[in-house]
Amino acid sequence: MTKFSTRTVLFDRTGGPEVLRIEALEPPVAGRGEVLIRVEAVGLSRADVLFRSGMFYEQPTLPGSRLGLEAAGVVEAVGEDVTEFAVGDPVFTGPGIQISAQGVFADRVALPVAAVIARPDTVDATTAAAAWFNYSTAYGGLLESGGLRSGDHVLITAASGGVGSAAIQIARRTGAFPIAVTRTEGKRRLLLEAGAAEVIVSETQDVVEEARRITGGNGVELVFDAVGGPGLADVARAAVLGGTVVAYGFLDTRPMLMPVNWPLTVRGHANTVLNSTPEGRRRVNRFLAAGLGDGSLRPVIGKVFKGLDRIQDAFRELESNTVSGKIVVTL
Repeated sequence: MTKFSTRTVLFDRTGGPEVLRIEALEPPVAGRGEVLIRVEAVGLSRADVLFRSGMFYEQPTLPGSRLGLEAAGVVEAVGEDVTEFAVGDPVFTGPGIQISAQGVFADRVALPVAAVIARPDTVDATTAAAAWFNYSTAYGGLLESGGLRSGDHVLITAASGGVGSAAIQIARRTGAFPIAVTRTEGKRRLLLEAGAAEVIVSETQDVVEEARRITGGNGVELVFDAVGGPGLADVARAAVLGGTVVAYGFLDTRPMLMPVNWPLTVRGHANTVLNSTPEGRRRVNRFLAAGLGDGSLRPVIGKVFKGLDRIQDAFRELESNTVSGKIVVTL
């Protein structure tokens, strides 16, 4: 490997973390409308796991597919017609990345300006690398699809995960009351410290009964569900008459059952749709930059691995489901 090469994570077949490898590639250059970023940290997401496993709605181009949506670093060069960024600007990434061709798990990446977000000077690279996927998903699901308002109660399933933790903070920032659902008692304290107004432990408590008790028998205005499957119909019963259910994940891969406690609005939220338009990206990016800048949004970092060579270990940690918060690899 020469000093001019770029270390990049690739994979040639779908599967577990063991399929990932690092290869020295020709360094990227910033083309027209692109920004060259020296990467300082990358964040791992469930989308990366699904993509690498061949279970994502977008399939990898094999062999030699790239991986990764979230990175943070510093602008090293800008291409022709780029006016939004300058050399030395701190940035992070996320929206609109073509993961197989533009995956950001590398020490340098060239991306279209639409995929790059200005990073507040007060936010370090590790924090920023943990931000985009979780917060943009939670923002879009809660506010854009779910219509969450100040004073509303929102039931958040899989609340100890990255999107769940982001949803708790965004609900708080909006003036709503987040009710967190987790499987085990051991995560109750962490969720309360993260800002949950109440915590329901599904192994020992009836989620619907507890949600109705907490809301004085009314039910929640919004259910924000990461699980799906047959259980969607059950958790939807926690909603108030005329309430909303936003399904954004499918941790349970079995077919979802339709709730019958009508009137009820059920919406499926896809993060890519909101980020597919300039106006949608603008709304998300402004919300994230403001919240990260004033400290009301702070990603929960579960564990940090040092060096791109630890990428397999980092994914094993993520997929063990034993760590609350985001897994980040620093370069």
